[in-house]
Amino acid sequence: MLVSHIYETEPVDCAPGTPMYLNAVAEIRSKTEPLELLHALQQIEQREGRPAIHERNTPRTLDLDLLYAGNTQLQNPQFTLPHPRLHLRRFVLAPLADIRPELILPGFQQTVAQLLAGLPSKPGVKVVS
Repeated sequence: MLVSHIYETEPVDCAPGTPMYLNAVAEIRSKTEPLELLHALQQIEQREGRPAIHERNTPRTLDLDLLYAGNTQLQNPQFTLPHPRLHLRRFVLAPLADIRPELILPGFQQTVAQLLAGLPSKPGVKVVS
């Protein structure tokens, strides 16, 4: 398993006054199908107090996302792989670049490090561990 540093980041598209978030990325190997793995992640979120039904971008104690699953590309009503906005978010790309800077995700032409370098500079993302 690979695990990134932990980053403290400003909330994106959240209500004013939303506290800072902690973000990290872990890469695991699994034979579990992506949809089954997504459901397992959602069950963990719910056990930790996140309501199953919630408004988008509301403050939360835990948010587990499935960013990619090998070379799998999926787009259906339940979810999309790779994660549809990961290439736009420094708080995802910075920790992902810690562990897999040379990774080229399915459907992309650039490495994770190149995608991160292409984002506009923005304060509010810092390593805390």
